[in-house]
Amino acid sequence: MPRVLSDERRDLVKATADFCRRECGTKDQRDKLTAHGREQHNQKLYEKMAALGWLGIAVPEEYGGAGQGMTDLCLFLQETSYGLAPISGFGTTVIAAAAYEKFGTEEQKRVVLQGVVDGRVEAVSMSEPGAGSDVGALTCRAERTDGGYRVNGQKTWCSNAHIADHILLIARTGQGGSKHHGLTQFMVPTNAAGLQIRGIDTMGGKDVNDLYFTDCFVPDSAVVGEPGQGWTQLMAGLNVERMMLAALMLGVAHRAFDDTLAYVREREQFGRPIGSFQAMKHRIADMATELACAQLLLDDVAAAIDAEPGRLFPREASMAKLKCTELAKHVTLEGMQMMGGYGYATEYGMEALLRQTVVSTVYGGTSEIQRDIIGKSYGL
Repeated sequence: MPRVLSDERRDLVKATADFCRRECGTKDQRDKLTAHGREQHNQKLYEKMAALGWLGIAVPEEYGGAGQGMTDLCLFLQETSYGLAPISGFGTTVIAAAAYEKFGTEEQKRVVLQGVVDGRVEAVSMSEPGAGSDVGALTCRAERTDGGYRVNGQKTWCSNAHIADHILLIARTGQGGSKHHGLTQFMVPTNAAGLQIRGIDTMGGKDVNDLYFTDCFVPDSAVVGEPGQGWTQLMAGLNVERMMLAALMLGVAHRAFDDTLAYVREREQFGRPIGSFQAMKHRIADMATELACAQLLLDDVAAAIDAEPGRLFPREASMAKLKCTELAKHVTLEGMQMMGGYGYATEYGMEALLRQTVVSTVYGGTSEIQRDIIGKSYGL
């Protein structure tokens, strides 16, 4: 589907695509950068992007960034995920940076936002063993003490904590009212005494972690925003998280589609390319149509956010996240089926794309939660 982009945005897309082809365009390159797929983030490659000014694309100019909006961020995210650039740290960094930009102190913003521009990684920690989709059920506590708080409890599924400078921690500081009251956000250095970070092995490699807090002291200056208002602050950042995940997975979906298309054009059975059979042609047609629809949705919501940056778009952002992640999973599964045994082989890469997309309908709010949010927005 043709996209109408300004000259500056076309240049961004082209430059990012060229960089990815040059730096991680072959399987051998990606294997070296990711320890054969076990590591999802390569810091040296990340810092090369930082030197080009790309990581600060959405950071305000006063902190060294480009000061661009959601549309430009989505373009960059799509192109890097399409190019299979191993920079998984960027996603959580963008989410954390948005929270610091909205609610952080000047010192917090200076440290984090300038760090984003320089190629540093940030992480966000919400989930706990007993609190996933139900964020209001958090039990990790930060109790008041002289000059700050002492944190005790366990967090889980914290992406990129092992490579981050800080963790944006959501912990319970009070009770009363609804379960969403009494949550507070903290800026916790990953080298803080009393914090243990332990990796969780997954089918996608080394990406997520358990966090154990044992009398971990954080000073008053570590509070991000207003104490007890963590839930409200979290809700204010959902546009960024959902749109970011949508853009990342739509880039992967486009990559899976193009790889599948190239395969069915070349692979011959029964004396002709398998793409010439009606069963294959119709699958390709359906996927192409769905990808075009998802792209239009993502672009439209991104433009709306840019037009009204202070407004929340819970329905639209959830629609984008739901559509793009479910479609990415569908396209990679279809790609594996159409490629047959080669889709299952690591040499061709479709199985790696599938592993990326399967979890995307779980993290950042499951597809079921997104549907619930959309339904509630219609008064249901």
